[in-house]
Amino acid sequence: MRFRIEYAPATVPHLKALTARQQAIVLDGVTRHLSADPMVETRHRKPMRPNPLAPWELRLGNLRVYFDIVSEPEPVVVVLAVGVKERNTVRLGKTVVNL
Repeated sequence: MRFRIEYAPATVPHLKALTARQQAIVLDGVTRHLSADPMVETRHRKPMRPNPLAPWELRLGNLRVYFDIVSEPEPVVVVLAVGVKERNTVRLGKTVVNL
């Protein structure tokens, strides 16, 4: 089953804060890893402990994509945040979050 991918409006400043190369890695990785079976835990994606950001995480090197999955009425993956992992924190645009 193919999932449609949507980006939340909050992800626009997150993506603009990345370099062009990082943006390409994120867009390609999201399409490759999340368009089919995004609910299956793999080496690159995993469910997260309960937090206010998102229920799932996609790891692309030091980049992190936080997303949610909506199954009804049509299957959609909603990307909620994109950030850069730096030690124990994640930089989402200009804000730093401890997860």
